[in-house]
This record gives sequence, C-alpha cells and structure tokens, in this order.
Amino acid sequence: MQLIRTDNWYTTPQGDPRGYIDPFTLRELWFHTGTACNLSCPFCLEGSGPADKRLQLVKFNDVKPLIDEALELGVSQFSFTGGEPFLAKDLIRILEYASEHRPCLVLTNGTEPLQRRMNKLQPLINARHPVSFRVSLDFVESQRHDLGRGEGSFNNALEGLQMLFQAGFPISVARHMDKGEDKEVVDGQYRQLFARYGLPETLNIVAFPDFATPGSLPEVPQVTTDCMTRYHDEEGRRSFMCAYSKMVIKKEGRMRVYACTLVDDDEEYDLGATLRESLERRISMKHHRCYSCFAYGASCSEG
Repeated sequence: MQLIRTDNWYTTPQGDPRGYIDPFTLRELWFHTGTACNLSCPFCLEGSGPADKRLQLVKFNDVKPLIDEALELGVSQFSFTGGEPFLAKDLIRILEYASEHRPCLVLTNGTEPLQRRMNKLQPLINARHPVSFRVSLDFVESQRHDLGRGEGSFNNALEGLQMLFQAGFPISVARHMDKGEDKEVVDGQYRQLFARYGLPETLNIVAFPDFATPGSLPEVPQVTTDCMTRYHDEEGRRSFMCAYSKMVIKKEGRMRVYACTLVDDDEEYDLGATLRESLERRISMKHHRCYSCFAYGASCSEG
C-alpha cells in the first residue's frame, strides 16, 4: 500500500513547517481490539458503541505475528484498548500469549463484559509477566459519570475494580480532566472514594483532557517545527507517545500500524503493515490531538 501524504501533513494552513516526531524505539505496542463496546458514550474519542465496526474486533491469529515482531524489536510492554476489549472473544488467549513474554495493560470500562469473564481471567494472575487493568471512572461523582455512560455505570465500574483488586491484579483508574481543575484536589477526592470502597488509596490515576470524537476538527493551536524545538529539547521530544510506541488496528480485514492510540481516525497516520516499516516513518503533529500531547503531556501509558 502506497502511503500518500497531503500538503497538510507537512505544513500548517499558515504555511509554517509542521512539528514532527522521529520514532527512536519501540518500547510499548498497543493493540486496538475493535470499536465495539457495550456502552455508547457521546464523548468517546473512538466513537465506540454496541456493534460498532469502524475498527474490527481482533483475533489471536491477527495479533500473534505483530507480538512476535515486537519482541524481535525489543518491546517492553503490550497494551490493549478499545472499544471494550472484553468484547473480543480471543482476548484471554491473546493475553495468555502476550503475558508469557512481556507485561500487559488492558483498558476497560470494568462493567459486564469484564465481570462475566473473571473466572477465565483469574489464571492470568499467575502469568509469567503481570497483567494489569486500567478502569475508566470519569468523575468522582456518580451522577456525572452515569450521565455519559448510562445509569448504574459508576457503581458497576467500581464493582469491576473491586473484583480485579480482590483477584490480585494490579489496577489503576482513568478519569476526565476538567479545564482549570486543581489536580491535587480532584485526585484527593478519588482517593477518598477508593478508601470507601476498600481499594488502595495509592492507585495510579491517569487524567485525560477532552480529545473530541473521531473525525472532528476542533480548533487548536498549530504545532510547528519552531514550537517543537523552542519548547522541547530532544529528550522532551522523545517523551511523546509516537516516539516510542505504536498502535495496531484491524480495518477492512487488514492489520495496520498507526502512529499512536489517538490518531486512528486519520489514514495519513497509517504507517504500514509491519512494525519495522512504521519505525522508519516521521510523524507529523497535524492531528488536533497532537496538541493535547504538546500542551498537557498527554500519554496513554502508565508511566
């Protein structure tokens, strides 16, 4: 497949050279398990929902060759996102294989799809490498969480967290970031919530800004080459996700490698069919979500 880039990939509408990232390693490989989800949230950055097929559900034979290639390239971790990963029937088998080689992280809403498969998930507590889970708990107030995810979702997610914790799995929480918030205050409120539900108050909390829905084009400042050199040194540029991670999706029956977890709605970020070729591609900072990484240091990783 020939990669075609528009002028917008290289220059801003004002004619300035785009900021860019040159990948330097493959530390983390993400797999998008598919956009099917048991919930339908209006804010979802993937546009996921019941029976959604924008990105297809992956199978074991889809991901195994890419896991193997990543291992050859020295990958340190495998991570899985959706949609809701537990709607992929082969997820447990995939995790069994991946965790034999590297630590794994699964992003989940913590509700029925996860809870129904806890018995099959339980043996992974003894995997060679740890399998950890990050559960979405958008707000510390149940009403705000349920407004976006559906009535009862807040308590359901907390139940999923408790089940995972009681089974012995490492867990963390993803939340939404309000504009102008006091992060320490909000995180403190979450820690009080964790204590009430018998969860460790020290759980890692990952806060995300509003990434907008797939295909949307919110107005954000353009990230130019000058921005990337004026405000970031080489070490800073290497902290961007696209410098050290990639994401694999399944679309129209083909496995494709994309620059990161946040740009799968733009085919210009399709870097090829193999991880090796993807590491040779310079990444443009043209996507509106690239500005979130530039401004907030947004990262889908745990570290």
